[in-house]
Amino acid sequence: MKTDRQFRVEHDSIGERTLPRDVYYGVQSLRASENFHITGLTMHPEIVNSIAEIKKASAIANYEIGLLDKKVAGAIVEACGEIAAGKLHDAFIVDPIQGGAGTSLNMNANEVIANRAIELLGGEKGDYSLVNPNDHVNCGQSTNDVFPSAGKMAVLKLLIKAQIQLERLYDALTQKAAEFDDVIKMGRTQLQDAVPIRLGQEFRAYREAVRRDIARLERAQDEMRCLNLGGTAIGTGINADEMYLRQVVPTLSKVSGLRLVQAFDLIDATQNLDGFVAVSGAVKTCAVNLSKMCNDLRLLSSGPRCGLGEINLPPKQNGSSIMPGKVNPVIPEVVNQVAFNIMGNDLTITMAAEAGQLELNAFEPIIFWNLTHAVEFLTYAVNTLTDNCVSGITANRERCKAMVDGSVGVITALTPHLGYEAAANIAKEAIRTGASVEDLIVSKGVLDRPTLEKILDPYSMTTPGISAKELLER
Repeated sequence: MKTDRQFRVEHDSIGERTLPRDVYYGVQSLRASENFHITGLTMHPEIVNSIAEIKKASAIANYEIGLLDKKVAGAIVEACGEIAAGKLHDAFIVDPIQGGAGTSLNMNANEVIANRAIELLGGEKGDYSLVNPNDHVNCGQSTNDVFPSAGKMAVLKLLIKAQIQLERLYDALTQKAAEFDDVIKMGRTQLQDAVPIRLGQEFRAYREAVRRDIARLERAQDEMRCLNLGGTAIGTGINADEMYLRQVVPTLSKVSGLRLVQAFDLIDATQNLDGFVAVSGAVKTCAVNLSKMCNDLRLLSSGPRCGLGEINLPPKQNGSSIMPGKVNPVIPEVVNQVAFNIMGNDLTITMAAEAGQLELNAFEPIIFWNLTHAVEFLTYAVNTLTDNCVSGITANRERCKAMVDGSVGVITALTPHLGYEAAANIAKEAIRTGASVEDLIVSKGVLDRPTLEKILDPYSMTTPGISAKELLER
């Protein structure tokens, strides 16, 4: 290393490069930042935090088995703790989308940690005789076990946050299902009048879909707990001490506070990324359910006078720069857009996982970029959907009742009593004349009014499992 007041010179196997004297990154990080200017952004902070936790756990394990001395290990541990607490993130300069299967990020971390550790020991940045990025910080490791393990840990942390928001949405939908349980309305299939349903039943169905999504995300978290850390280059554990191999993942669990396990077959865990595909599938499924629900909310609230208008969404902002008084369903719309993005991300993740060859998949960077953002965007979308939409929804009870009263859909409930053909004829006459189904049936002497009212009782029509015979016997 050569230095002057403003710059230092570092070298790698390719040659020498000049860096600003005070930066924490080194020559390999600099080369990567020049080679991969793709997004113009930096790595997701949870990946940076996770890789720092891995380096910390590795330093602790290597010290305990005698591969690092106390001073070096202590300085590495302290530097890693600072990074995991959110410091020095600006020194992680490599683009999230990069060639080399994540080597650029791993070396960026090794150099930043080494230089901070050197500083803590009283040395000058770049003096790798004190703390070496490869020999000390990367001891017992390879990019090929560090990078995927960091990716899994980051996704796991984000999934836990997403689940919390989904549980809040579940509670909000539960509350609305109870609030709207007595609101009778028309159900629709293919956007045509079908049979009556209670508004609370519709919201209960949304809730149940969210319940399944929560269960899927819980299973997805288990996919991310299994790490190939200790497998080093291709899963054979070359250059990793046997005691380190046994200790590093349990140590990482303590350092991170996450429940983590080491893969049973480290070669399989290094080669195959199907776990990320499974997680992405669970996130995509959740996005599909949320988007479908938001489609419904936009339809049910359409109007206010010339649409369905069965529910009111809380007004959040002006809807037009030219049409006074217009208010748009902006929260469901943004959730729809997040869902579209997640679906696209899922395809990228699927293709990248499939594209692996032999002992390593080189395309983990694009998987982590898309998956971390998919989970994070989902979390934000669910948060705003719960707080800015679902919690404030109200029912237009009179509108719902009027649409049921004016619909011919109730004829379906009368089919067991009239027969399909007779019921169809009455429905067609009601549509042609504008008369109500009830009035036509009574006027024709088919059923008397009390019997008709019993058959068309809102709860009877919307409660599964009640036969026509049981209904009349009540």
